[in-house]
Amino acid sequence: MTIGGLEFTYGNILLFGLAVFLLMGVISFIRQGLKIGALIVGVLMVLAFAAGVLNL
Repeated sequence: MTIGGLEFTYGNILLFGLAVFLLMGVISFIRQGLKIGALIVGVLMVLAFAAGVLNL
């Protein structure tokens, strides 16, 4: 699927969905007061988002 000149594949959409899922995990960990866990999940979220962008 081409949107704005970028070719989106199922892999890209999957990685962006994973990044959103991990973002919800970060928010959940912060609400529970687990800052180290939120930091670890945040790093994984950034890596998933970066992989989705680089795969475009």
